[in-house]
Amino acid sequence: MSMQYIRNAYGVPAKRGARVEYTGEISPTVGTITGTEGARLRIRMDGETHTGIYHPTWEMRYLPAAAQQTQGGE
Repeated sequence: MSMQYIRNAYGVPAKRGARVEYTGEISPTVGTITGTEGARLRIRMDGETHTGIYHPTWEMRYLPAAAQQTQGGE
């Protein structure tokens, strides 16, 4: 499935390169969306070398665009 499908189906602002915060751990973890896996998001958490697969709405917070500017000056 595509990123567009995820945006439409779940009503989230998901896009490749967007910064997110997964709040399902003891302490929130921040990462970057790298792609999709079916109707799920592939996210590389900061400090990790691999991507994990996450539901677009479960325990997920999409960070504002200002927070995304801090990563690589994009």
